[in-house]
Amino acid sequence: MGTRIVRYVAEAGPRWGVATEEGKVLELHGDPYGRWEVGAEVGPLAEIRLMAPVAPSKILCVGRNYPAHAAEHDAEVPPEPLLFLKPPSAVIGPEKPILLPPQSRRVDYEAEMAVVIGRRCRDVTPEAAWEYVWGVTCANDVTARDLQRRDGQW
Repeated sequence: MGTRIVRYVAEAGPRWGVATEEGKVLELHGDPYGRWEVGAEVGPLAEIRLMAPVAPSKILCVGRNYPAHAAEHDAEVPPEPLLFLKPPSAVIGPEKPILLPPQSRRVDYEAEMAVVIGRRCRDVTPEAAWEYVWGVTCANDVTARDLQRRDGQW
């Protein structure tokens, strides 16, 4: 298993740590996106209040990127990626409530794999893409479908 980096709540504010296979969290000293070292034990993972794994500056999403999902919307996978943004405030931590828009009558959820890009990049070739990936995590993609359909992009 790879390194499991976590963000957690400490008295002094948000902190980075490393979750061990033994169920403990250790301090992370340095830049979690660069060079870092493991420090002292913080405590058992089960007793640590976890935060969202990242504090994103932006969330870039790809829509209708596989056939089964496109078919649900009577569409095909587009020849070019269908990109859209979500605000950083859309990321919440574990056990946090999902606030649903009161004006929506159709909210869907999807389990997604989220790829965390660790450094700036542009025009990256498919062969070099993993050089820019800091990590992966799971995500719950929540969408107000009735509001989304009002947008011409969909």
